[in-house]
Amino acid sequence: MLQKLCSSLLVLITTGCTVIPGMHMNPFSDKSSVNLPVTENNETLLKKLNIRTITAQLIVDLEKNINNRSLGPNNVANHYFDYRIGSNAVPGTPNKEPYTQYIVGPRDILNITVWEHPELTIPAGEFRSAESAGNVVGEDGTIFYPYAGIVKAAGRTVEDIRAELIQKLSKYIENPQLDVRVTSYRSQRVYVVGEVNQPGIQTVKDIPLTVLEAINNAGGVKTEADMRNITLTRGGKTYKVNLLALYEGGDTSQNVMLKQGDVLNVPDNNFNKIFVLGETEGSSRSIFMNKGRMTLTEALSDAGGVDQEKSDPARIFVFRGGMGKPEIFHLDAKSPDALLLADRFPLQPRDVIYVDRAEGIRWNQIVLQIAPTIALLRIATIF
Repeated sequence: MLQKLCSSLLVLITTGCTVIPGMHMNPFSDKSSVNLPVTENNETLLKKLNIRTITAQLIVDLEKNINNRSLGPNNVANHYFDYRIGSNAVPGTPNKEPYTQYIVGPRDILNITVWEHPELTIPAGEFRSAESAGNVVGEDGTIFYPYAGIVKAAGRTVEDIRAELIQKLSKYIENPQLDVRVTSYRSQRVYVVGEVNQPGIQTVKDIPLTVLEAINNAGGVKTEADMRNITLTRGGKTYKVNLLALYEGGDTSQNVMLKQGDVLNVPDNNFNKIFVLGETEGSSRSIFMNKGRMTLTEALSDAGGVDQEKSDPARIFVFRGGMGKPEIFHLDAKSPDALLLADRFPLQPRDVIYVDRAEGIRWNQIVLQIAPTIALLRIATIF
């Protein structure tokens, strides 16, 4: 009876993988074992994917497409944020507008000086700041000035206001020498939020405020920031700003001039992860892609490298499912120089790297599971 049972167990060992614990890939498969959703011609289809081997020719083909490089305008890392959260950002940045002089607005404070006529100039003495001594532009956009009366200030430059004051004061003062300056800029604000060191409100002044200056004023970005996918909301529309392209590629079109009411959001990089599973020296983990870029060799290294005792380096897989374009890649790293190819293979956000187990390890796992059962049966026959 014991011999029959042992024979049955041996048959199970040699005929199937159903008793093998954990995950593993079919060593003879050239397609995925499950159907995956694939977008083709704006339709979602369910199909099994071909497993593509990472070869020198594949690397050459990938590098021909500029968008597989980090600063490619349509690199996946530049659009994955929108894909994941479903935002509807307007392609490109706002149209570049010519620089104009500062436009005065409500709540701004003006300092008006009439030379040789101190009675018309509000003194800013030792205990009075220039702000408290100035003329506040009212909510209706006007100021009151002696002899000139009500003057429209909002929506105008200081030169325009100065010209009108000179015209009106000329009736009472011969050849008035007059100066108008903005003492406190309070009417135009932009909002810098997200992964910056000092988020908050910034005011637009006579010197143009650009994206780069606003982020620098906010103390720079945090290490958790996704510099590729900064969003600028203006007038009910949201635009994408790629700060990495500005810093490393010199794309000055990304350095947008900010306007009243703009909201500049620096998102976190939580979507820029890759996942390393299987037989690596470290435990399975997720790894953040620095600036949205990483190669297969870098990811394996950050995960501690392949386990020299348990892994099958000839069976390293990359599963890609982002942006509705799933793909599966296979790297045969049985020879360590194949890692040179892996170092030219660019990963994308949410890629899953899987290092399969060696066949001998699977056998040992089966034996370890079956051995106690055989021993128990042997004891049972004795009694």
